[in-house]
Amino acid sequence: MAAEFLNKGWNVIGSIRPGSRTALHELAEQHEGLVEIEHLDINEQEQIVALRRRLGDRTLDMLFVNAGTTTRDEHVQIGDVSTEEFMRVMMTNALSPMRVIEALQDLVPEGGLIGAMSSGQGSITNNERGMREVYRSSKAALNMLMRSFAAREAEPSRAMVLMAPGWIRTDLGGPDAPFSLEETVPDLIDVLLSKRAASGLQYLDRFGQTVPW
Repeated sequence: MAAEFLNKGWNVIGSIRPGSRTALHELAEQHEGLVEIEHLDINEQEQIVALRRRLGDRTLDMLFVNAGTTTRDEHVQIGDVSTEEFMRVMMTNALSPMRVIEALQDLVPEGGLIGAMSSGQGSITNNERGMREVYRSSKAALNMLMRSFAAREAEPSRAMVLMAPGWIRTDLGGPDAPFSLEETVPDLIDVLLSKRAASGLQYLDRFGQTVPW
């Protein structure tokens, strides 16, 4: 996503977990001055506070939080999951992204966009097959928290998007997913850019279609 934003002429501030080298470093080397790398483990609240302090009075035209994990056994049922495992997934997928949004949202001006990576599996309406119970619950929780965040303003001045990207071949999606990053990321970015003028919260797929709550 960072690379696609760069291709469209944007500057990028991207965060990585401390101590890791990622493709974001390669982008920063290839696009000198256009990519800033911040270190952040979003599950560490004090690191979120420190990031907000470092950003100072910067303006973010778009704030997008992309975080996700799942249980070690994707098919574990809710009655069998350990408390530790449940809390780890809920923390990473729901609470921590919202902490980042709460901490940084004041840097996003009127006409900007605040977004988070959700999942189609967070749709309660579309859940007709079950499975992946903890992951589904965590993304549904993220959706509810974002909806509560948006509801604080009777007339929101900024766009907000919960993105359901589809099943993609990533570390989380696995090798059996039908779509590659190269196929899906341009669509995701186009949707985010097109929705900046539409204030209020939308839950969308990568084609810009509304996903039922």
